[in-house]
Amino acid sequence: MSASAVLLCCWLGLALLSVATVLLGNAGATLLLAGGVLLAALGKAWLIADGFMELRHAPRLWRGLLLAWPLSMALATAAGVLLVQIGR
Repeated sequence: MSASAVLLCCWLGLALLSVATVLLGNAGATLLLAGGVLLAALGKAWLIADGFMELRHAPRLWRGLLLAWPLSMALATAAGVLLVQIGR
């Protein structure tokens, strides 16, 4: 697959995930929908890292570090949401 085709697929994936994030965010405030928004955000981070930044072929350390940051932020956000739900 050519580089321009990969970028086009990445752009399309990011657009679809962005629309999904907005739709999930407007659907209501449940834990399941919040998890869906976080999964869409992780998917977008993966597409950006592997597609646009072309880290598919980078050393595992760099790729792992770059993908660990959005994962840690998603886990921290999920933990915060769960703590708020438990406190109610």
